[in-house]
Amino acid sequence: MTIVAQGLKDRLPATIRTARLVLATPTLAHVPDMAVLANNKAIHAMLSRLPHPYGENDGRLFIENIARGDSEFAWAIELDGAFIGTVGLHILPEKLPELGYWLGEPFWGHGFATEAAQAVVAAARAAGAAALRSRALKHNLASRNVLRKIGFIAIGEAIEPDHNLAGQAMALMQLEFDPR
Repeated sequence: MTIVAQGLKDRLPATIRTARLVLATPTLAHVPDMAVLANNKAIHAMLSRLPHPYGENDGRLFIENIARGDSEFAWAIELDGAFIGTVGLHILPEKLPELGYWLGEPFWGHGFATEAAQAVVAAARAAGAAALRSRALKHNLASRNVLRKIGFIAIGEAIEPDHNLAGQAMALMQLEFDPR
């Protein structure tokens, strides 16, 4: 499989609209809500790279240096104009782009993660990605179900090598697009 990461970011839309959500370029205006929602041990326990405690400085760092940095293309997830989480692609040379997301806990269980992730999958496909990868903690059935609903299949397991989840079992998942 050919991996088309080079230039993928240039072909992704800055904003995506779904039935209920707007996925937009993260801005400093999102930081106060981001800091409140991300400062949650339940979210931190599921994400490899989210610090805890999470404060406004962490939000600013994400917005200014990571969200649209060299290896990331993230969107703020907005519901009725309010920030509720993030979704994005981690794009590294010679690897399939990796889909990742998190929602504030008050927004769990309403289909928002599925809706946002599905929109990013469609955007990545339209931008020329041949496939995507993702991963979730093996015991994170909610996240694995989101990925299954949007077409990802389990391709294996691995032990997370570093960051917050070091040493934990991960389910590796992949979505291959049909050639057009």
